[in-house]
Amino acid sequence: MAALGNPDMLTRRIKLWDINAHITCRLCEGYLIDATTVTECLHTFCRSCLVKYLEENNTCPTCRIVIHQSHPLQYIGHDRTMQDIVYKLVPGLQEAEIKKQRDFYHKLGMDVPGDIKGELCSMKTPLDQRNGDAKSEETSTKEAGEEKPEEDNDYHRSDEQVSICLECNSSKLRGLKRKWIRCSAQATVLHLKKFIAKKLNLTSFNELDILCNEEILGKDHTLKFVVVTRWRFKKSPLLLHYRPKMDLL
Repeated sequence: MAALGNPDMLTRRIKLWDINAHITCRLCEGYLIDATTVTECLHTFCRSCLVKYLEENNTCPTCRIVIHQSHPLQYIGHDRTMQDIVYKLVPGLQEAEIKKQRDFYHKLGMDVPGDIKGELCSMKTPLDQRNGDAKSEETSTKEAGEEKPEEDNDYHRSDEQVSICLECNSSKLRGLKRKWIRCSAQATVLHLKKFIAKKLNLTSFNELDILCNEEILGKDHTLKFVVVTRWRFKKSPLLLHYRPKMDLL
């Protein structure tokens, strides 16, 4: 009972280096950036490190389990929860990473993608909360009311955009009337399946396969991931094919 009445007894400070092994990438030995997890064993790495590694390997860098014999990139996924944890634990890491990305685009003379700008803006609220700069309830409610219409009307238009051409390569399905689309790079293959199924009046989006370079894409892959791993040195638009799902024996 005495312990419950004393907050100091319930607080335990943990030094960052004590948990470094859990928030660093085994491949580059740096803090996780764009954390990506192997679905087979749940080991996590930086996305760029893991993608580069899997270009010549099909096993997990940590436990050496075979991810997939021929298409290991289909069995990894972005781990947003882990990345949020890393950014909260390591002071200044998120700000430094966003600055690197902004400098990279400026060096190439390109516009900074909207998703990077969005991350920079979203960092302000947590920083204010950590510093104890709590706003009054009335002010917070007013600002939320002012920002809501902008959020409702945005529909991810401020995200980095990807141009896509959706072609049908099966006589069992008809082609889309408008096969050229432009959407957020954060959209996934699953979103495309639902879009195509709705346009073709299919009973279920699970009846479709979407392919890039004749390779079936995993439903959780983002379009940005597909561009980076399968369309890196090719010109826009990203060419994708759809067909009825094939059951492989």
